[in-house]
Amino acid sequence: MSAAPVWSVDPRTGNPREQVAVEATAEEVDRAVRAAHAVRDALADRGARAAFLRAAAELLEESGAHIVEAADAETALGPARLTGELARTAAQLRSFAEVVDEGAYLDVHIDHQDGSRTPPWPDLRRYKIPLGVVAVYAASNFPLAFSVPGGDTASALAAGCPVVVKAHPDHPATSELCASVLRRAAARTGLPEDVVTLVHGFDAGVELIRHPLVSAAGFTGSVRGGRALFDAAAARPAPIPFHGELGSLNPVVVTGAAAAERAGEIGAGLGGSMTLGAGQFCTKPGFVLVPGGATGDQLLKALTETVSSTGSGVLLDHRMRDAFVAGVRERAALPDVVAPVTPGAAGEHTVSAGFLTVPAARLAAKGPHDALLEECFGPVTVIARYTSVDEIAAVLARLPGNLTATLQAATEGDDPDAARLLAALTPLAGRVLVNGWPTGVAVAPAQHHGGPYPATTSTSTSVGATAIERWLRPVTYQSTPEALLPPELREDNPLGLPRRVDGRRA
Repeated sequence: MSAAPVWSVDPRTGNPREQVAVEATAEEVDRAVRAAHAVRDALADRGARAAFLRAAAELLEESGAHIVEAADAETALGPARLTGELARTAAQLRSFAEVVDEGAYLDVHIDHQDGSRTPPWPDLRRYKIPLGVVAVYAASNFPLAFSVPGGDTASALAAGCPVVVKAHPDHPATSELCASVLRRAAARTGLPEDVVTLVHGFDAGVELIRHPLVSAAGFTGSVRGGRALFDAAAARPAPIPFHGELGSLNPVVVTGAAAAERAGEIGAGLGGSMTLGAGQFCTKPGFVLVPGGATGDQLLKALTETVSSTGSGVLLDHRMRDAFVAGVRERAALPDVVAPVTPGAAGEHTVSAGFLTVPAARLAAKGPHDALLEECFGPVTVIARYTSVDEIAAVLARLPGNLTATLQAATEGDDPDAARLLAALTPLAGRVLVNGWPTGVAVAPAQHHGGPYPATTSTSTSVGATAIERWLRPVTYQSTPEALLPPELREDNPLGLPRRVDGRRA
């Protein structure tokens, strides 16, 4: 039987564009993983890794026009959005090169022998080493920043781990282009090209997570797909870390004082955030608690105006479009649910943005309205109208884990509910915002892009400098002669690494 073809498809028409590749067989996945495993020692040199990451950023920018054109043809995200995403992707690569240069991620600790302690201390020296081959499962909605050259790949390579990427079927041509750029960057800096390899196909993704030489995995996608891979990673004879970003509702709470102060501003800001990228951001605010009464009505008026002025959009593929149309139809049919602006099908290939409202009391206990507390991927949000802070607390207590949680509070004067509500939101998410909107994730050292399950399957972040920690494990050398120690742990610190010696920063 011949291998299944991999087609690039235009989401604006649903028509195939070109055959890009064929789905990888089990034997081809095995060869890809073994090739990556065979070159892992080539990434041991920190200087070479940093140079590689910078070369990858440079080559991505040089190929930018071609990559953006291909990505737009496959995702309909638009040249402006994709140009910005490419710049972010290059910045991520350079950021991790800086992390590698600094070396703090190695977390070096040295405790000298001390016989005066009870019990006595031997000489102990600890740092972190790379896990090995990392499997990366590319995202649909970010064909660059969370895909082949994205944060999972960049952080794994920075850690010294070769990467095998499972391309997303929504942008296979873009994936091939980006993989070729990374492989050229490796060759330019004297590294083997197989530090990055690419495979296509659903079955290939399953084979990848099961391969005995794969040491960890990163995933961005649906709860269903991510949970299946997570379970497979845990069921292996030797389970491996699986860092999955699966889904998020990203709740927002608008206090009564905030609505009284700036209802129009909040409504317009919400409309812009929930429709950004046709509602296909993982941080889209998908559930908002708004006060009942006149001030809440003013907020909804501004939201209606903003959403109504948003044109129809194309989702990443027709499967997602069909799921969106069916999802909003199901939710809109529930008792007491109203659609001031009806979301759904706008044409054969497009969707329209909208929002639904429901009394918050309908959500305080388990029931048929629970569908409103589940992510619906696309340009829709749910507005729950509350009558008291206790009602807000009851609804928040029923929410699953999220990437973000947002509080819209008064900016002037006292807001008596703000502190209590912020405390209620904090356990729900990895990033908590006050008077902002969650779409947009800065690539910064203090960033955390993760959250309680099902937002993610681990406590780690996939964005920011500390994302590198996912691909490392600590090891301690005890009473080891200087000549046998790795350079990172030698007494004279030949690499000039930041470290803690006898409990003090050196």
